[in-house]
Amino acid sequence: MSSVSIKEVAARAGVSPGTVSNVLNRPEKVAESTRIRVEEAVRDLGFVRHGSASSLRAGHSRTVGLSVIDIGNPFFTDVAAGVEEAASERGYAVILGNSSGDRLKEERNLLVFAEQRVRGVLITPAGADLAKVDQLKDRGINVVLVDHPATRADQCSVAVNDVTGGSLAVSHLLAAGADRITYVTGPLTIRQCADRLIGAERALTAAGHDPREALEELPMSAMNARSGQQAAEKLIAEGRLPDAVFCANDLLALGMLRGLLQAGVRVPQDLSLIGYDDIDFASASAVSLSSIRQPTHRLGRVATELLLDECDNPDSHAHQQIMFQPELIVRESTR
Repeated sequence: MSSVSIKEVAARAGVSPGTVSNVLNRPEKVAESTRIRVEEAVRDLGFVRHGSASSLRAGHSRTVGLSVIDIGNPFFTDVAAGVEEAASERGYAVILGNSSGDRLKEERNLLVFAEQRVRGVLITPAGADLAKVDQLKDRGINVVLVDHPATRADQCSVAVNDVTGGSLAVSHLLAAGADRITYVTGPLTIRQCADRLIGAERALTAAGHDPREALEELPMSAMNARSGQQAAEKLIAEGRLPDAVFCANDLLALGMLRGLLQAGVRVPQDLSLIGYDDIDFASASAVSLSSIRQPTHRLGRVATELLLDECDNPDSHAHQQIMFQPELIVRESTR
């Protein structure tokens, strides 16, 4: 059975082959009624375009690459959902790369993206060094930073103000009467962890506390529920429970909650606990978790819109560094 050609689709829809090509490659440039007519012809005739051939001609494919730190964290799952939604609306597919916070693995992801001739890349960097990101731009691949503010005017980024988020969390704990707070975090080489610590220290200073005395840092090697439970067990074993615990993400906080409850520590009567991200599980835990909410789905969607605008409109595109503000969500785990 011979394959259906673009000319046959055009004849069926009553449009030119160029219009069919626009629907396939730049649907946003075609009137909705025309686009629908062409898409119906594509379905009726069973037309399948030769993706690799069109990629070679254009120098890129109808795909974007997304590299995140931990796809097992619902935060990044929600970001990815926003990316996929926005990309799909423009006729793009998404190639996902999970770096696990490993710089070498991240570099391999970026190499695969380049080999696949992606139209652009969205990335939450595993570290502060963006040399590999700059190399992508040198190859002509547009890049948008996700959950990481750009420091250059010619780089688009979408992030959340984590300094403000850390301040919101600790200010809430202080208002509830806490004097001794433990910050359970991942490696402070992760920008988000470090910024949330800065915010926590600022809140303590503003309230008249010395952060060196009122705040203890408890860094863990991973930012998952198991590490959170291990942190709880460590605090309990050393007999030094604070008044409150601020966890750098909700997975740590949920693990901390499990460890505390198993040891008979009442939350919030004996200890207040707050997380960060406000993932779906936060409100469904045994003691519903107070948290700092981030607009995760919107992060992914807006970042993708910026990326595709830069790809499709290089002459008129204006680079933007968008900073969303977090929100305090109070539930049962804090007084």
